[in-house]
Amino acid sequence: MSRVHAEDRGLAAVARVREVRETDSRIGLQQVLAEQAGLTGRLTSLTDTLGSAVLVPVCAPGDLLAQRTALANVGVLAAETRSALATTEVVADEARVRWGADRARLAAVELLLERRATGRRTERARREAREADDLAAQAWAREAAR
Repeated sequence: MSRVHAEDRGLAAVARVREVRETDSRIGLQQVLAEQAGLTGRLTSLTDTLGSAVLVPVCAPGDLLAQRTALANVGVLAAETRSALATTEVVADEARVRWGADRARLAAVELLLERRATGRRTERARREAREADDLAAQAWAREAAR
């Protein structure tokens, strides 16, 4: 919005606030989606680690205990990551809803501003047409009077 009509200054201010809110909520959504993607990658990596783990069947009891402990730790990390991922899914859903609402509010204000501008253009065109008709009628009357 480069030029704002004097009658629309208040509504333009509302539009600027709505635009900032929409931008903030979009950035928040992008951040949570990036975090969700990172957690998804981490969970995939941990799951792959668990799936490809090979326990050596013949080894010292200390080595077997170390292998099982390491795998148990990977399992705990996978469970924690799965829980964090579930949380980010809820947050992402809420962020998506918030961004959609902010975007809809901004669109409504922008539509109202556009309708007002269209109404002013239409009224100006009607005025100009009336003036052109008046000028044409005056010119016709002068010609007829000659």
